[in-house]
Amino acid sequence: MAGSAVAASAMPAGASAASAASATAASTASAASAASVASAASAAAQASAAKRNAEIAASLDPRGAWRLADLFAREVTRRLTVPDDAQRAYGARLQQQLASHGLSGLAKQYVVLVDRAPNVQALFIYFRGNPSESWRMLGATPVATGLPGRYEHFLTPLGVFEHSPRNMDFRAEGTTNENGIRGYGARGLRIFDFGWTNGERGWGKGGVSPMRFQMHATDPDKLEPLLGIRHSKGCVRIPGSLDAFLDRHGVLDADYEALADSGDVVRVLLPEREVLPWAGRYLVVIDSGSPTRPAWAPPPRAEVRAKMPDAADTAD
Repeated sequence: MAGSAVAASAMPAGASAASAASATAASTASAASAASVASAASAAAQASAAKRNAEIAASLDPRGAWRLADLFAREVTRRLTVPDDAQRAYGARLQQQLASHGLSGLAKQYVVLVDRAPNVQALFIYFRGNPSESWRMLGATPVATGLPGRYEHFLTPLGVFEHSPRNMDFRAEGTTNENGIRGYGARGLRIFDFGWTNGERGWGKGGVSPMRFQMHATDPDKLEPLLGIRHSKGCVRIPGSLDAFLDRHGVLDADYEALADSGDVVRVLLPEREVLPWAGRYLVVIDSGSPTRPAWAPPPRAEVRAKMPDAADTAD
């Protein structure tokens, strides 16, 4: 209509722009509100799934969780034979750390423990059926933690770290860096991401800086034979077979499984995984300060160390 056209053309340009801006703002606010509602619904569904999974684990005979030890012995190729007294001592250290973080009653889920002491460099998997029991070890492997002395090299941080989809894991591409090293290991292996944390700088005057803390495999040919001594930039390097084991059996995937059970698509999870009901979520890092090298945690052989690449510590 002509009258309408005249009225529209008479409208000040600023008013038209303000009206458009107002509409855009309203649309943005509506979208944000919808996203917030969807996020809250997803979080609620995940919490419900996590509670349901925990109830299932609590209802089962916890002795079934020891099956993981048999799987570990069959599937993990680099293992440490830890004597009973050392197993008990590390179980006590684990409980001490958990208690200091308000987790003294934790039970019926697997926990991964790492000793970053230069003379040890080992990882342990523990479990207990109820809070009144002592933690029992299911398996152990050599690892490599942060080697200080170069720029951007951190000491591996100490503490209790939660493995959560808030810091989504990803998979190695199997590509090499400028030094020909596959820093994340073979293609398809999983990088367990624990997010940003404060790490102690191993260069300059020291101090603390944010670092991305991860646990992952390393170059299977050049660096995995060196596990047992420090040579990472701050992350925990583990054997490729252990990486695949943790991934396949969901040892630290309690929250990832809850997210998947809530209906979300969690692409990092293997479709053919064989998760036991006692999946956990905690990585605990300690430093025992061992003054000597235990016989059960030998360093790499001399001939292996002689072949250490100059760039061994240039990968994460």
